[in-house]
Amino acid sequence: MTRKAPTETQPKRPEMRVRPTGPIVPPVNVSGNALMLVIAIMAFLACLTLGAVSMVRATAQSWQSQISREITIQIKPEENLDMDNTLANARDIAMTFAGTKSAEIVDRAATARLLEPWLGPGLNLDDLPVPRLIVITIDETAPPDFGAMRASLSESIPQAILDDHRTWVDRLIAMAQTTALIGTGVLVLVFSAMVLTVIFATRGALSGNRHIVEVLHFVGAETNFVASEFQKHFLKISFKGSAAGGALAALFFFIANMWQRRSMATPESDQATALFGAFQMGYTGYLGIFATMIIIGVLTTLTARFTVMRTIYEIDLIRSDPARTDGQPD
Repeated sequence: MTRKAPTETQPKRPEMRVRPTGPIVPPVNVSGNALMLVIAIMAFLACLTLGAVSMVRATAQSWQSQISREITIQIKPEENLDMDNTLANARDIAMTFAGTKSAEIVDRAATARLLEPWLGPGLNLDDLPVPRLIVITIDETAPPDFGAMRASLSESIPQAILDDHRTWVDRLIAMAQTTALIGTGVLVLVFSAMVLTVIFATRGALSGNRHIVEVLHFVGAETNFVASEFQKHFLKISFKGSAAGGALAALFFFIANMWQRRSMATPESDQATALFGAFQMGYTGYLGIFATMIIIGVLTTLTARFTVMRTIYEIDLIRSDPARTDGQPD
């Protein structure tokens, strides 16, 4: 048997390590922190506006739904008028029409509670000419003939006034549409201000690192490479700022909801609930905050990229030969 000659162990070569390259844009600087703060403020205002618009629209829809389900009959008090019998007669007349589900007379105690915020507690209705109300629930799909009901009431009871709330419904719809338009305008202004801020911040970062960009571009670095470095930098800043602003907006609505629950049945809470509804955000609200973060990140990234490419194009124009640019011989 032949033996194999022992192989000589060759010395192991040291591994080649590639030195990590530093980023073109410094990761942390004063301008970056200032831009992050501005984006956080813009995101907070955007999310706050979005939440406020959604709350007002939800409250208006709730009011519209409640109003469209009910109509009221108002009986004006007069001398020698038997109010109880008049209320009963008006209720019976309204129930004779098709499309009415039920009719309820608002008693004296409930009427006094309705007037308590303006006239104070302990109100005696006998001392004041206060009208009495009848609340009638109607079928939304097949409402009664309001014109015929109004004519029948006026013929039998001259003191009766039928209110079908058509004017209030139209006003609520107009208010909701106006609020949505105002909120959309505020969002457009916020996003426009943020885009302008990103443009100035990007140009400032390019001015501070212009020599690096020029060297990289001169040795053959592509425009997309330089632009990608800047857009990564501003993408991180925008996501951090938008996340902070969105979290602050969600925290604001959470604190407002907690205050509303703890101060329930107080005049301040009742007025706030009547005007703005419940200060609470469902899953749609949180999806709106997340969508706002995505929009801010995309806008910031695209703005930074286009600004960098525009600046590099200007550098190329400055460094180019004027004779070749004009295309005319000397």
